[in-house]
Amino acid sequence: MMKKTMFVAVAAMLLAGVAQAGGDAARGKEKSTACAACHGADGNSPAPAFPRIGGQHEDYILQALHAYKTGSRKNAIMGAQVGALSAQDMADLAAYFSAQNGPLVTRR
Repeated sequence: MMKKTMFVAVAAMLLAGVAQAGGDAARGKEKSTACAACHGADGNSPAPAFPRIGGQHEDYILQALHAYKTGSRKNAIMGAQVGALSAQDMADLAAYFSAQNGPLVTRR
């Protein structure tokens, strides 16, 4: 019984941490200035060399940013850009860019 109680308590703490880890799109917009140079102000770069991230799934953007930061996804430019970002910065940026219109998503 003690093990089950401990498991439930640990699971609740982990889920609470995930729920609070969400990003703030308004803060993400403020932090997106450096991103705009390549990806465009709303994540829809007109240059085909840069990915269009506007409207992309928030969890995908966040996962990609973490992968660049850890080096498991390789790109010299992105690796340098995310190096100083905190987990909250990345969550905010993911929230902002996912809320934008994109090639497959149009929000009103």
